[in-house]
Amino acid sequence: MRAGAIIAGGRSTRFGDRDKAVAELAGTPMVRRVADSLATATERLVVNCRPDQREAIERALDGYGNPVRFAEDPEPDRGPMAGIGIACRAAADAGANYAFVAACDMPFLDPALVDLCFDRATGDDGEPHDAAVPRPDEWYATTHAAYRASAMADACDRALARGDRKILAPLEELDWVVVQREELAAAGSFDSFESIDTREAFDAAAARF
Repeated sequence: MRAGAIIAGGRSTRFGDRDKAVAELAGTPMVRRVADSLATATERLVVNCRPDQREAIERALDGYGNPVRFAEDPEPDRGPMAGIGIACRAAADAGANYAFVAACDMPFLDPALVDLCFDRATGDDGEPHDAAVPRPDEWYATTHAAYRASAMADACDRALARGDRKILAPLEELDWVVVQREELAAAGSFDSFESIDTREAFDAAAARF
């Protein structure tokens, strides 16, 4: 089974005093836009968030078509890699073999690229891998990637236990592949990687919907 996993626990400090996960982007909460983009490519949804966010995100996801499971941060503010691990653990516990992890501030997420990452992770080259991480530019898009849920959760736990919070630390001990820019361009839109970090970016994105 394939799960979608949204990471929403960040503090949104550059966004102002509102939680950007539930900020209404052209009438729809941003987290719901991400969830809707994941709906056709996945069979269930996991949301990683802080406990104080849960009620508002639950409202934003009311009526969502796939089962939704929340994975709250036991210790907030440990960074995105901790969120990925918590979300992947919840996805594995819910029976998912693989999870596509997306940040809550990616409202232009392209389902075609979600499918591509799943295909590369699950073995369209003939061999399954623990992760498929896009590299649309010089950076690896770890919050736009497919992971073998249990393996990534375990690797994140080990990295945190040794005090290593680098976003790529768990991947150093896993079998992972890079989804290169050429593959991404052939499959979908690079808008998928756009994150909305500021009010100015939010207003510009709203104008595009």
